[in-house]
Amino acid sequence: MQSLAKIRSGKPGCYPDQSVYAEFACSELGLAFEDAGGGTGLVFSVASGTKRAYFGAGRCSWYPQNNATAATLASDKYFTNVILERAGVPTLGGDYFFLHERHRAHRPEGHEIEDALAYFRRLGATAFVKPLTGSRGDFAQGVSGEAALIGYIREVSRYYDSILIQPAISGLEYRIFLLDDEVLYAARKYPPFVLGDGVHTIHDLLIAHNMALRARGLSPALVSPERNSSLDVVLPEGERWEIPGRMNLSAGGVMTIEGPASDVAPALARKAVRALGLRAAAVDLFTNINEEPDATAVIEVNSNPSIRLLEECNRPDLILKIWRHGFSAMGLL
Repeated sequence: MQSLAKIRSGKPGCYPDQSVYAEFACSELGLAFEDAGGGTGLVFSVASGTKRAYFGAGRCSWYPQNNATAATLASDKYFTNVILERAGVPTLGGDYFFLHERHRAHRPEGHEIEDALAYFRRLGATAFVKPLTGSRGDFAQGVSGEAALIGYIREVSRYYDSILIQPAISGLEYRIFLLDDEVLYAARKYPPFVLGDGVHTIHDLLIAHNMALRARGLSPALVSPERNSSLDVVLPEGERWEIPGRMNLSAGGVMTIEGPASDVAPALARKAVRALGLRAAAVDLFTNINEEPDATAVIEVNSNPSIRLLEECNRPDLILKIWRHGFSAMGLL
């Protein structure tokens, strides 16, 4: 058996996390792992004494226990909201809009760019906007003012076909990871930050932060105009300056293993996963909406969640439990 740290140390930095975790689980469970992607880890197989199954990393679905229909529905944020609301699960709501003319003849009226601007005005010209099928927090951000929304649409349309516009709501954000009805772990999400060095301004630190995001294929962090007056400040060494908006780990956010104070959030997470028909999923929620302890709503459901947090928190036991669940679903155990 090989430790997770040893397997990780033998891989290049671009090697997919899920492939590392699968190889670790195989070494623990007596299964054979084989990289079938020429050393990239993007395609690999797992074999028992009687069966071999293939898996993919990168853009593939990582959790074979989720059927394709459930995983696809969950990847569309509007479809997810519709299904959850029909099941009695509160969501942030919102509506979807297309960014290109192509395929217009195949879709209903009311979801074009001009409709997006009208909907945005009804929300008071302040909203949270994100790609309809985006991931890792890419282009997920608050937008204030019609000019800012037009600029956002112009930029995001280079990469995506549609967006979801939602009311701007805030609260304490949590991620709850479930295997079937079991809450495997809960994590509190905190915003990303730049760290002062006593030399560079916040503006300079943000430039470096955004360059790192772009190198990973993510949109840059944007700071609202009302905070621009502080960007010329030089932070003392070690002082944090939080970047508002998305809290995704991939976008520089911080997560800690920490459950919500109320039992409402885990109950809603279970209900959401059941409604979508998922067996492995991470449910992102806001609690304490408007400072009301039990006011909770689902932000989105991720059928392909990263579990890098578990490695960073030294919880290989939970990584193993997730993969044991998946291998069992494939008939490998």
